[in-house]
Amino acid sequence: MNNLYKYLLAGLLTAGSVSCSGFLDTAPRSQLSQKTTWKTAEDAEKFLVGCYDGWESGSTILYMDCLSDFGFSFHTHEGFRAIGNGTMSPSNPGASFYGYAIIGRCNLLLKQIEQIPSIPEAQKKRIIAEAKVIRAYQYFTMNFLYGGVPIIDLPQNADEARLPRKSEAEIRTYIAKDLDEAIPDLQTSVPRGRLGKGAALALRMREALYYGDWQLAKDKAQEIISLGIYSLEPSYQKLFTVAGQGSPEIIAAVQYLETVKPLDTSIGSMLNNSVGGWSSMVPTANLVNTYEMKSGLTTDEAGSGYDPTHPFKDRDPRLGMTICFPGANYITPEGKTAIYNSLDQTLPGGKKNEDFPESANNSSKTGLTWNKYTYPANQYADMWATNASPIVFRYAEVLLSYAEAENELHGPSADVYAKINLVRQRAGMPVVDQAKYATKEKLRELIHRERAVEFAGEGLRRADILRWKGTDGKMLAETVLNGPLERMVGTVNPAGSDPETRATINPSAPASAKLVESRTFRPHFRYLPIPQWVLDRNPHFGRNNPGY
Repeated sequence: MNNLYKYLLAGLLTAGSVSCSGFLDTAPRSQLSQKTTWKTAEDAEKFLVGCYDGWESGSTILYMDCLSDFGFSFHTHEGFRAIGNGTMSPSNPGASFYGYAIIGRCNLLLKQIEQIPSIPEAQKKRIIAEAKVIRAYQYFTMNFLYGGVPIIDLPQNADEARLPRKSEAEIRTYIAKDLDEAIPDLQTSVPRGRLGKGAALALRMREALYYGDWQLAKDKAQEIISLGIYSLEPSYQKLFTVAGQGSPEIIAAVQYLETVKPLDTSIGSMLNNSVGGWSSMVPTANLVNTYEMKSGLTTDEAGSGYDPTHPFKDRDPRLGMTICFPGANYITPEGKTAIYNSLDQTLPGGKKNEDFPESANNSSKTGLTWNKYTYPANQYADMWATNASPIVFRYAEVLLSYAEAENELHGPSADVYAKINLVRQRAGMPVVDQAKYATKEKLRELIHRERAVEFAGEGLRRADILRWKGTDGKMLAETVLNGPLERMVGTVNPAGSDPETRATINPSAPASAKLVESRTFRPHFRYLPIPQWVLDRNPHFGRNNPGY
């Protein structure tokens, strides 16, 4: 048995805990060995579970918005802050998205499954297809973030793994081939934790959207719609709770189980200091400012009624369902209702406010925390080991991707408006004002804003601000990630009856009181630096990305 094979089998010792429901019943219950592996169809199914183990990280999904203007990570050791503020480098790359462990497992499965003599052909095709989708997802992530990487098959030794990087276009072709071959052999309806036809189409759609291949993105979105098995969850808030994990809106999610394989420490890391949380990943005032008023007007439009001293009043309902803001009610891990106050240094009676930004490292530096996946906190028995299952693909993304692609291809239409309206009305927002958003350019603004607030905290924002361009032709990231990141300053009246107006914000507070950190984004930050350890271990890789 070669070293790679030993390594992959060792990784399967705990692979049986990747997902839930019926999928877990096929998980390996003991260590796989060379003598017993690749003899039966069950062996292939067990090894496929190992390919799923780590295909995506729920924690990474939750942290990803910290690489954008919508999120902030204070604790530098977690690796996301350096990328968010633009201080990353090859020697200090921050969070790493570079790795071949999952790809290696998929490659081994695709090779070794051919040794099984008695596996039914349909089952074999389905296993191969799922492995190809997992492999494609790994390459898609690295390709978009790093801009071209080596394609590695099954090296027999370290030297054979030292390959030059392929171009971004070559990786895209490789991904497309894997997905196009896989889709016909995938099941339409799958147990939670498995990737079916909808997930493969969603990956194809997202990849096409990110690279501006509008026709392909639209076509794949339509194929998902035509499957007829997905629909919007009536309650936006429920979608991000344990109770909503079986929603027909969810196309794919990273599955966790409290007693078998919990979601590390992410939920505790999101909660505020006063309830024992770490405030490791928190939303920003930039996100708050992006939401429309509940009337559908933007905050800067005449007649909107926006009051900067009460910025949470009468906003898009998704703001309150996504963000825990000063003055809002929240549910503690013990099930008690409390008022979130991150504005006052001391509380009534002179008690130190543990949630004031300067009180402790674990106090939110932006004065905000996430409600997505954390509300109510008592839905989890242990906030440090939960069964929260962050969503990778959901049906709302399909609708808005279709709308964005079709608008870029042909401009506004009844079809585009209808798909946007489905998403807006589900959240309690009015339908699109077609007179105001009558041109491709104006509707593009609305689609971008709708996508921004609909998926806030779900890890998509970094990619969007890299691919979207402003009227100056520059990446949106060059505008929103350059300059100071600021928080709101003010006070909270706990006796107030309206959670939306308990906080009074001082828009004229000095810049020094509002500063969270200074951020920089240069054009070459479109791609992350290749970690120096990659270049050191692989002299054939080639040069680092330009600018690093």
